[in-house]
Amino acid sequence: VKYDFYEAVADDQRGVDLKLSPERGKIFVQDKSGKAQPAALNKDWPLVYAVPKEIENPEDVASVLSPILEIPLEELLSRLKKENDPYEPLARKVSDEIAGQIKQLGISGVGIASESGRFYPFDSLASQILGFFGPEGDKKAGRYGVEKFFNKELEGTQGELRGEKDGFGYIISTVEKFIEPAKDGADVYLTIDPNIQFAAEEKLKKAIERWSAEGGSAIVMEPATGKILALANLPTFNPNEYSKVNEPKVFSNAAIQGVFEPGSVFKPFTMAAALDTKVLSPSTAYIDEGEVKIGGYTIRNFNNQAFGKRTMTEVLEKSLNTGAVFAQRSAGKDVFKNYVKAFGFGEKTGVDLPFEVAGNILNLNSGREINYATASFGQGISATPLELISAISAIANDGKLMRPYVVDKLIYKDGSELKTEPEAVRQAISP
Repeated sequence: VKYDFYEAVADDQRGVDLKLSPERGKIFVQDKSGKAQPAALNKDWPLVYAVPKEIENPEDVASVLSPILEIPLEELLSRLKKENDPYEPLARKVSDEIAGQIKQLGISGVGIASESGRFYPFDSLASQILGFFGPEGDKKAGRYGVEKFFNKELEGTQGELRGEKDGFGYIISTVEKFIEPAKDGADVYLTIDPNIQFAAEEKLKKAIERWSAEGGSAIVMEPATGKILALANLPTFNPNEYSKVNEPKVFSNAAIQGVFEPGSVFKPFTMAAALDTKVLSPSTAYIDEGEVKIGGYTIRNFNNQAFGKRTMTEVLEKSLNTGAVFAQRSAGKDVFKNYVKAFGFGEKTGVDLPFEVAGNILNLNSGREINYATASFGQGISATPLELISAISAIANDGKLMRPYVVDKLIYKDGSELKTEPEAVRQAISP
């Protein structure tokens, strides 16, 4: 009688379908000798929880725990008064010292459990490269940085166990079962050298303090390969305490997401265009009168001075705006624009980090002479710091533009390895 119905009920009572969670891969940094150190790993943390229905006097318990857990008294009290709540997490990732202190108190209805979480041993060092592991919708995932860009590789593959359980809830070993083991995530090895990264952040910090700047970026890159040895941004954050950040924009990586007018550091690209097309040589001279008039505009040198007869070498040495305009005009509008694009300006570099943006060189589409003139010394156009260092590196690399990268290799749990090979984007100028 009703065989199909009762068979389904029985299967539902006995059946087991468990998802097996993989372990998230680690992230390493490496120094010049190849010695690797973990920059992101998994760690078991003490978690303080409460069973509100077992707490007889919530007011007294709250007054004792509030200063220890650094939770406001009223907030803690409201959580302890949830009468029908069988489990209420109070504080995650507490120190072993605090966990021991609470254990000693022996408060009925308050306990310590273990919870696995992500740990960043270097605290804020290279935080915008690493990102963090945190809530995303109804689950946890990599947020920002390498944690996000390589989230699929880091998280691994979920496994599954299907079988039957007995009346006590144990798996029946004699009954046929299906097991698909979880595959742990790959370990990610960065190109970042922790010593160089630390030095870059220290230098950047001192520069920001010296000039009372709001923030800044610093990048150290290997021109021949595109390998990034350091990438620093300030202000920064501690990924171990990402929930304490009040301004989410601090999570952004200004080196690949922030655009600015490069200014006079753009002059080498203007000069490169003129030299590569052989319309000028390093010894070509012009007369610097201190200003250039274009339409209704007047372009002057940075110090409003005239320097007289000067060579193209001296234009770069003395950073002469009028000389940059002379070089750009000698090359011509279309040639200049093509070289700017060849150096990678106005396009993403393709770095292995999320949310990269491209600079803006749309002013060079207008055909207006003044826009080309100001662009010759880096005004009226924009670039990211990474676009800029990639272009400068091309000049240092016999004219070859390389794709920048921060991940050296992925090592999977089966021992296989995926190595990042240097990749040439194009020949921007001749050697």
